[in-house]
Amino acid sequence: MARSAFMRWFHRFGSLPYFYRVSAPLAWAFAFPGVLLVAYGIYNGLAVVPADYQQGDAFRIIYIHVPSAWLSLFGYTSMAVAGFVALVWRLKIAEIFIIAAAPVGASFTFLALVTGAIWGKPMWGTWWVWDARLTSELILLFLYLGVISLHNAIESPRAAARACALLAVVGVINVPIIHYSVEWWNTLHQGPTVTRFDQPAMQTDMLIPLLASALGFTFIFGWLTLWGMRVQLLWRERRSRWVKRMLTDEF
Repeated sequence: MARSAFMRWFHRFGSLPYFYRVSAPLAWAFAFPGVLLVAYGIYNGLAVVPADYQQGDAFRIIYIHVPSAWLSLFGYTSMAVAGFVALVWRLKIAEIFIIAAAPVGASFTFLALVTGAIWGKPMWGTWWVWDARLTSELILLFLYLGVISLHNAIESPRAAARACALLAVVGVINVPIIHYSVEWWNTLHQGPTVTRFDQPAMQTDMLIPLLASALGFTFIFGWLTLWGMRVQLLWRERRSRWVKRMLTDEF
């Protein structure tokens, strides 16, 4: 019963007219809590929580860097899942998700690299080293840019979408490499902080704003991706009957 209900929802959400109708309110439902959580997390992280006893005030950049790095991994993993769905079930909505999520994920990846460099300068004495974590994160940015370039280079939308889906699925192997790089290799980058459950790595008053910021960044990722999907959907389906009928009703 539960499986059949899920499959009905799955196929219904894959309907392009249905998705377009529900995506706007869903996007705003992501936007408002996202902005509030990010504002709360960054304000408290930059102005309220005490300075770190080792790194001083330089550690405060984690309230932007860590959520950006998390979204870089989450974004590409979600693209890989959508790529698998697109290749196996040929759902257009999954193809559209990949195209819309790629520039958003690339932006968060770029932000993670920039803030990491800013953090690294006072901690390591240099803006950049060919560290395992940094290098694999840079490769992730190139994978995002590769998806965007493939989409723009191939004229046929369906062929471009399949190529992007394949790259997303193949490239996801880099995600666990990024995550475990600090454990597999001797790197300058510090080990896990938030995901250490055996003993707290951060004080609670420092951790709560960080988690709020990470959750807010995730909502903002959903917000921006949904709006990007709406634009891509209208462009790809601009000659379809339902789009013409919808535009006629609106204007």
